[in-house]
Amino acid sequence: MKTTVKSKIVAYVVSAILIVFCLFPIYWMLITSLKTSTEIYKIVPTFWPKKLTFEGYYELFAEKGFMKNVLNSLFVSLIVSFGSIAISMPAAYAIARIKFRGRKQVSKGILISYLMPRTVLFIPLYLLVTKIGLSNNLWGLVLVYPTITIPYATWTMISYFKSIPYDLEEAAIIDGCSRVQAMWKICFPLARPGIVSTLIFSYTLCWSEYLYALVIINKADFKTIPLALADMVVGDVYAWGPLMGGSLIASIPVIILYLLCNRNLVGGMTAGGVKG
Repeated sequence: MKTTVKSKIVAYVVSAILIVFCLFPIYWMLITSLKTSTEIYKIVPTFWPKKLTFEGYYELFAEKGFMKNVLNSLFVSLIVSFGSIAISMPAAYAIARIKFRGRKQVSKGILISYLMPRTVLFIPLYLLVTKIGLSNNLWGLVLVYPTITIPYATWTMISYFKSIPYDLEEAAIIDGCSRVQAMWKICFPLARPGIVSTLIFSYTLCWSEYLYALVIINKADFKTIPLALADMVVGDVYAWGPLMGGSLIASIPVIILYLLCNRNLVGGMTAGGVKG
């Protein structure tokens, strides 16, 4: 019993240390955003502001119009992530569950397209977006970002669909379901944890993407959060208050999304679904 109690105490202490280690950057962004410029540049750092100020947030929203950048990122990330999942789900299902000629080559092609460096693709993508008149337009990002998210989402869900026992679909087909009905009523519900986690990571990829947005968007009204934060660094001058406040606000939607979808990220829903 004593050994068990000691092991639990050690586990709790280690967990507490890890939690503090992980949350400290967020805490530091918060207190830095609430400090005056003089206190931020002190040689000896303070772990709580001596004088609370909201000047950084006032400059961020009133002067720089940061809320518009947040809405731009939300618009692009939501459309691209949900659209990518809608396309990737049937594509991944077909590759994972249906035998056809060239299936392995298609799967490898998807992986290669995801691993393709963005520095190689941004020039042809910029030329394409410019020719169709979508430069300096959020719809240009909506057109370009799926080149990142669809290969990633498809490749991720292929392996997840393969882990679902095929006997469940066979039983549904024997009972009268078509292939499409078995896909929608059996496979997709069982793959919900994988679909939700892929959706979250696809959203995060769009939310934090910088290179394509830098190339396609030049007007301030259409800039996303990464571009707006980068604009706060001018030469060797760093607007630490607004920069830390903007970074903290940028992390909130992603944190909320993870918290809302946390219970859907638990795997093993198919355990025991098929008797051996």
